[in-house]
Amino acid sequence: MDAAEVIARLVERGETVATAESLTAGLVCAALTDVPGSSRAVRGGLIVYATELKAELAGVDRDLLAEHGAVHPEVAAQLAGGARLRCRAVWGLGLTGVAGPDPQDGVSPGTVYVGLAGPVHLVRELRLDGDRSAIRVASVRAALDLLGEHLA
Repeated sequence: MDAAEVIARLVERGETVATAESLTAGLVCAALTDVPGSSRAVRGGLIVYATELKAELAGVDRDLLAEHGAVHPEVAAQLAGGARLRCRAVWGLGLTGVAGPDPQDGVSPGTVYVGLAGPVHLVRELRLDGDRSAIRVASVRAALDLLGEHLA
């Protein structure tokens, strides 16, 4: 689902969304706010590229980060929940992963976790191919698709 469809469905339902993004560094929120009228549905976003900011700004558990690193399904879940809570939105999206070219904390490039928090809570694991740009673009698409599936 593209950003315009996601925004249209959110507006129809009277719901809002916020993001907490690591891997994509704000690209999901940017895609959503590219849509005219998106201010009726987008509350805001957190760019938490640095690991410590995941805890400080999005409320990700520090022990989780210390034990498993930043690229973990529960980190994505907590990013989504943190975005939802901190931005007072109905839905939160959280993204973490490795765009490459090198592994991070033993996690291979193309490993991505997209978290969704709201009336439904879940995490989708992705194994993506391509260079940094392709992995980030595919991650944005996957986040929009995940939210869109639950707005249908």
